[in-house]
Amino acid sequence: MASIRRPHSPAKSHHLLRHQHPFASSSPPSSPLRHSSSASSPRHHHAGTTSLPHPFLFFTRRPLPRFAAFFLLGSFIGLLHFLSHLPLRPHLPVPPNASSSQLNQLQPQQLPPTPHPQQLPDSGSGGADEHGDKLLIVITPTRARASQAYYLSRMGQTLRLVRPPVLWLVVEAGKPTPEAALALRHTAVMHRYVGCCEKINASASSSIDYRPHQMNAGLEVVENHRLDGLVYFADEEGVYSLHLFDRLRQIRRFGTWPVPVISDGGNAAVLEGPVCKQNQVVGWHTSGEGNKLQRFHVAMSGFAFNSTMLWDSKLRSHLAWNSIRHPEMVEQGFQGTTFVEQLVEDESQMEGIPADCSQIMNWHVPFGSESLVYPKGWRVATNLDVLIPLK
Repeated sequence: MASIRRPHSPAKSHHLLRHQHPFASSSPPSSPLRHSSSASSPRHHHAGTTSLPHPFLFFTRRPLPRFAAFFLLGSFIGLLHFLSHLPLRPHLPVPPNASSSQLNQLQPQQLPPTPHPQQLPDSGSGGADEHGDKLLIVITPTRARASQAYYLSRMGQTLRLVRPPVLWLVVEAGKPTPEAALALRHTAVMHRYVGCCEKINASASSSIDYRPHQMNAGLEVVENHRLDGLVYFADEEGVYSLHLFDRLRQIRRFGTWPVPVISDGGNAAVLEGPVCKQNQVVGWHTSGEGNKLQRFHVAMSGFAFNSTMLWDSKLRSHLAWNSIRHPEMVEQGFQGTTFVEQLVEDESQMEGIPADCSQIMNWHVPFGSESLVYPKGWRVATNLDVLIPLK
């Protein structure tokens, strides 16, 4: 029996064509009656052709053009927000000889900003305008003991009042401790906290002096990083005036000044340092008979020098054929003069500050006993016993 194959209806053919064409319309298929009526219309489409969608529909159905459009729109809005915060007109400089009436005529946005009090030059410091931006590198040796946090906090509050820039190099005799690091962070002074002498602590006795090793570790940091500034060794137990740090910025090569040292008993003070005449060192003053054998009678906190002398052989003494470091195997009391002999050859290469070396700008105070027992982290592990109860 012969099979009878019926062709698809016009509506079904239009439905298949719509799903196969990528730009076909998404309207529902029309009924046969509507298709026949539309075919009889004088404005019907030609056979074999399909209607294309609107270009905007093609733009909104693709993710990449949509992303580009919103990206450009967001960039334009952000640019408008940035331009809205720009000043309407630039700041006009104030003439140096302007009168008060001329200043009143200027608008508020045209007045120059007022400088910070710490940025104002010191009129009484002589060369403060020229060397105002010179970096001060303060090297302080420290060690873990009961009064370490107190001394570091007091020293840090003093350096906080000094006109910047100031870099505080704190060198610990051993590994850095969390207590000292916390005290340094609370001072809000730009600092670097490093440790040294770990191998020496493990093999030597507790009576060894680690200060030369610690100061050498600080000098290595300055020399390795080529820090251009004025190097000053400041003891954490010393007392310093702000006038001292202003005078340090006047030093060109090597400067020195007298420093009184309080005795261990606290009953007397020994003054040691240079005797100056118009910034020239003409002699030395010392109260100790045994100290007269020294070449330079300077205290460790009584001199400062330019950091470029550490790596520039033309600016230092001929005795420093290698790196300038503190001698580690020298008798106590001769460490200062042995170090200074590597920097200068004689008194003609020194600068006395102030002009006549008659001002006391810092005091050297010995610290207390290191045999004190204090709780770790300054916290009590257990509650205290009640000795006087409340009635």
